[in-house]
Amino acid sequence: MTSGYAVREAAGEEDRERCFAVRREVFVEEQGVPRELEYDAYDATAVHVLAVREDGLPLGTGRLLHGADATGKTGADASVGSLGRLAVSRAARGLGVGAALVRAIEDAARGRGLAAVDLHAQTHALGFYERLGYVAYGGEFPDAGIPHRAMRKAL
Repeated sequence: MTSGYAVREAAGEEDRERCFAVRREVFVEEQGVPRELEYDAYDATAVHVLAVREDGLPLGTGRLLHGADATGKTGADASVGSLGRLAVSRAARGLGVGAALVRAIEDAARGRGLAAVDLHAQTHALGFYERLGYVAYGGEFPDAGIPHRAMRKAL
């Protein structure tokens, strides 16, 4: 438990629905990402992490793709995981939830024997990820109409 919330790997359908609720709030409702782009086949096999308040309210989420699911996003390197769908509800921003979620995803990656984690950061979030040890590489590219850059951190 960290400042009134806990971060853990999602377990079961109820936790996954909590993860999806935060993603819907942040990406679909706030940022206007089409629902059909937000949810994909990777959700079935990804490791989802969830930040929940003591009363069970979901505050944030993220996911880790690994193995064959990640290779299309990591330059075909099976030793690298792909962090994605990191979202923190508006009410929980500034509480350290995002950093705690990234650490939980990195722990999940280490636990699966991965050597590094890649991500595609919205350009406004580059500083957040840089403070957590990620390094940008390559040029800017659009994803769901939002500018992004690829980043990587060795574990």
